[in-house]
Amino acid sequence: MKGSSIVVSVVLFVAVAVLYVLHFTGGNADGKTSPVRSQGGDSVGGLKIAYVKADSIILNYEMAQDMHDEFTKKQEAYTSEYGIKRQTFEKEAAAFQEKLQRGGFLTEQRAVQERDRLVGKEQEIVKLDQELSAKLMEVQQGNNQKILDNLMDFLKRYNETAKYDFIFNSAEVLIGPEAHNLTSEVLAAMNEEYKATKEQ
Repeated sequence: MKGSSIVVSVVLFVAVAVLYVLHFTGGNADGKTSPVRSQGGDSVGGLKIAYVKADSIILNYEMAQDMHDEFTKKQEAYTSEYGIKRQTFEKEAAAFQEKLQRGGFLTEQRAVQERDRLVGKEQEIVKLDQELSAKLMEVQQGNNQKILDNLMDFLKRYNETAKYDFIFNSAEVLIGPEAHNLTSEVLAAMNEEYKATKEQ
């Protein structure tokens, strides 16, 4: 019994020693070393990886800025349209209240008709507000999708020559070497392409 525990201890010691040597020399079971390089475009654990900061691209992409300017104009137009209708309604409602208090309606039925008309008008304004908000949200979502589509299209074309295994969005990368960050390069190239399309 005592002899078998010594054999087990020796086997465990040898196994730990082998694992220790393999770990600190970077060797594999077949004696090859893992290709781990830290430069941008190099491989990490056999994979060629990079990342982009998609939020930085969205903020600094000239097409995104132009879209934002167009969106702001639409937003201002919608706000103006809603504001004018709301103001008109509030004046009419105040006039109705004043007329009602001084007994300016010939009959109660006429006062009820005017009140119902104003209630209907207020509902139309609320509906207009909802419709305009929905339109703005749709425009914003469309803009965001177009920017992301352009980014994905560019990265696919870029990767035909770069040959990365993975290009991550840095929103998912907590820590990563700056050498793997393609954001500036991608943003500059996308802006160049966008300028070229605007000049055509």
